[in-house]
Amino acid sequence: MTRVFDDRGRAVGVTVIQAGPCVVVQCKTKDRDGYEAIQVGYEEVPLRRSNQPMTGHFREHGIAVPRRYLREFRLGEGEEYREGQELTVELFQVGQKIHVTGRSKGRGFAGVIKRHGFRGGPASHGSKVHRSPMSAGSTDAARVFPGKRSPGHYGHETITVKNLTVVGVDAENNLLVVKGAVPGPRGGLVIVRPAAR
Repeated sequence: MTRVFDDRGRAVGVTVIQAGPCVVVQCKTKDRDGYEAIQVGYEEVPLRRSNQPMTGHFREHGIAVPRRYLREFRLGEGEEYREGQELTVELFQVGQKIHVTGRSKGRGFAGVIKRHGFRGGPASHGSKVHRSPMSAGSTDAARVFPGKRSPGHYGHETITVKNLTVVGVDAENNLLVVKGAVPGPRGGLVIVRPAAR
């Protein structure tokens, strides 16, 4: 993340995303596959670092250099792409609303204060309970009810941040400047798509 200044001189917190170039590896059709979609590849991989099945898949669709990441996107009404077509940041305009999907940072095994925002117990005057969750609920039921908030694995989930605004587009360096934060660590993989509405 960094910041830019708008035309009124106000500082705006932004995230800079390297978006592409991506390539359309495969076009799936209703007749052959039962649905309309495109398979998109990102980040070139040296031929020696790609296994034979993946190399063959790319070669079959006319892509000379394999890609590290493959993702599939369903097509809307009237959308058309061709195999080998390059997708760049020029697909987006300044002021456009987008959805960004990524994996949140993994925080391992976390307690209830960090994981659920519990208040915690008294910090002094002989209290023996500071950060523990206390009661597990009713003892009469002889079980723990579903949805009980407890310590456990926190983070590393797929999260979509909706309706972020595109502040800048740098076509020369394939950079997308987005207002606000996006999920995941630095260098993490994200999916950027136009907002649904």
